[in-house]
Amino acid sequence: MSLPPLPLSAITIGARVGDWRAAVTAAGAALERSGATTSGYTERMISVIDEFGAYIVIAPGLALAHARPGPDVLADGLSVVTLAEPVVFGHPHNDPVSVIVGLAVSEKDQHLRFVAELANVFNDASVIPALAGATDAEFVRALFGHEPSGSDS
Repeated sequence: MSLPPLPLSAITIGARVGDWRAAVTAAGAALERSGATTSGYTERMISVIDEFGAYIVIAPGLALAHARPGPDVLADGLSVVTLAEPVVFGHPHNDPVSVIVGLAVSEKDQHLRFVAELANVFNDASVIPALAGATDAEFVRALFGHEPSGSDS
């Protein structure tokens, strides 16, 4: 099992956003740019947070934005957005957030597997600060175990 694709088009470095909604919107836009989702998926990710709260802030400085599979998910995909200035999601321990990982999963049974794979990536305590300080999209891909792309695929 491996992570979903993380093309260069799904990585945004140093985004300037005013709040958590804009941060999640940036992660959704990156998923949409990569061809993994339609814009409806972004709206559903925001609705999940509205309904269930900031549980998506899974570690200090890190949010995992996602929603259930649906017709707005065209393919499995990841996006990564780093923020120029951290934003507050409302989590009691892990705010503020500097890195948002967007996850789109097309099949329900894949969700837990991909989350487990992401947990393996973030078990290394150096990964979140490295992502937060990243200045290069290929470096971000490497942190997730992806080979250099050489193109935008």
